[in-house]
Amino acid sequence: MRRRDFITLLSGVTAVWPLAARAQQPGKIGVLSGLPENDPEGHARVAAFQEGLQKLGWTEGRNVRIDVRWGMPEVETMRRLATELVALRPNLIVTQNTPGTIAALQQTRAIPIIFVNVVDPVGSGLVTNFLRPGGNVTGFISLESTISGKWLELLKEITPSLARVAFVFNPVTASYAEYYLAPFKAAALSLAVEAIAAPVRDLAALETVLASLAGKPNGGLLIMPDTFLIANRAAVTSLAARYRLPAIYPYRYFTDIGGLLSYGSDQLDNYQRAASYADRILKGENPSELPVQAPAKFEMAINLRTARTLGLEMPAKLVALADEVIE
Repeated sequence: MRRRDFITLLSGVTAVWPLAARAQQPGKIGVLSGLPENDPEGHARVAAFQEGLQKLGWTEGRNVRIDVRWGMPEVETMRRLATELVALRPNLIVTQNTPGTIAALQQTRAIPIIFVNVVDPVGSGLVTNFLRPGGNVTGFISLESTISGKWLELLKEITPSLARVAFVFNPVTASYAEYYLAPFKAAALSLAVEAIAAPVRDLAALETVLASLAGKPNGGLLIMPDTFLIANRAAVTSLAARYRLPAIYPYRYFTDIGGLLSYGSDQLDNYQRAASYADRILKGENPSELPVQAPAKFEMAINLRTARTLGLEMPAKLVALADEVIE
């Protein structure tokens, strides 16, 4: 081989080699949880994400590293944990709620972010639109706004004498509350039910709302998809039982611990689907070109023990439609 040809070949190899070496390096993923480390639901979400990655060829300890930061969904906590993750310089960050996604975006506009189970990403200013999100963030929404009207219809079907309903949320962690409140109020008007928006900032305020609601007959309760209420779901369901209020919840894990009925998306399915976006971003795709997706799987769960305690006869039609019935 002539010297000039050899030098040309060598220069071509050195140009490609670093790219190949980078492609073979393990991927680094940061996960920002909105739940404390002792919450089994938080671990189930991470496990579902890991399972989805493994199906796509990404195995932790072999070609991917996952760093998780756990914490309650307070603004300052999310900001601190997001700062820690960004300092690790991961290839991408997975966020589990709206406060966490906002915190991550405040820390980086360069590292790709995949949100999972976020509410109203357009209204919250996270993305420009669903089809082409723009920027460094995309992901999967939790539930569409119209489901709040469906929750009220379910509560009315369970308790035909329903006259007043409080829709509970924390205005700090559910800054998107109006997204659900508008359809709720419209449904309440059509069903001749008094609609009560009930913001609470702590569990003491929640108990005050429930005590007031229980002070008159025919009251009911809706629980907004809200990381504060999710993290405190044991207290939420316990207070609803104490004040004997029929309540509808957004996710099955409320019903598993005593909630009356839940109807909403399968959150773990969203985490498995998020793995497909992580795979594509790790392989070089831009999050701005990956469309925001709606949930694909929904589930209804009914706790008949709780219904009996409240003296309610659960409609046979609903029991037949339920994906899970707790006897």
